[in-house]
Amino acid sequence: MFYYPHINPVAISLGRIQIHWYGIMYLLGFWSAWLLGSYRIKKMNGIWSKEQLSDLIFYCALGVILGGRIGYMLFYNWPNFYAEPLSLFKVWQGGMSFHGGCLGVIIAMWCYAYFHKRTFFSVSDFIAPLVPCGLAFGRIGNFINGELWGRITTVPWGMIYPQAGSLPRHPSQIYEFLMEGILLFIIVWIYSSKPRPQMAVSGLFAFCYGIFRFIAECFRQPDPQLGYIAFHWLTMGQLLSLPLIFLGMGLLIYSYISKENHAN
Repeated sequence: MFYYPHINPVAISLGRIQIHWYGIMYLLGFWSAWLLGSYRIKKMNGIWSKEQLSDLIFYCALGVILGGRIGYMLFYNWPNFYAEPLSLFKVWQGGMSFHGGCLGVIIAMWCYAYFHKRTFFSVSDFIAPLVPCGLAFGRIGNFINGELWGRITTVPWGMIYPQAGSLPRHPSQIYEFLMEGILLFIIVWIYSSKPRPQMAVSGLFAFCYGIFRFIAECFRQPDPQLGYIAFHWLTMGQLLSLPLIFLGMGLLIYSYISKENHAN
């Protein structure tokens, strides 16, 4: 059994200006995407440039931040948002959703593809392998904040979170860091290192993320304002992950059977 190591969520305090570790994790996520994207560019024979990569990451950063916040309010905090719409802007109270951020990034990629005369899946296949490292940094931020802890457990590595009571719980942020971050990165990065049919890389990312998130939710404490959505075990995170699983599976299958596809 372990005790949660209290970590000050504020990394730097300059008077009234406070820089939180969670925000730094977001910056590290975008920076890692740029580094990995720069490496991929070198292997793609001029298909992308660093200027185009920087523009794309800017588009996606807006999608992550705006979509993540709006998605949280719509999916996880609707009653409060309905009663007080301006709570959307109270970002200091916390609340970001991966699935909302995913929708935001999809819109951002569509806009980028439209304005730069590219196909949507040529953009999504390029960006998909860059995402898991950002997700890993995000889960580190969750751990530092001492939030999104797991369900009560008796496993030897259970962790006691002071904010969650005196009983040990699954360190679900670490599970998600390992599955949605490290393992997902290894799978998608290796798969994308060779030419694949268009939309296959995007499909693999969506399918694997959906599976890993669905599994992780089995150990994560449901959001208190929602609890279980159905069957006394289904959570909102699992419900939102199901479309990703089926969409990813469909894209993978279609990418290999469609004669119109070409290697990216």
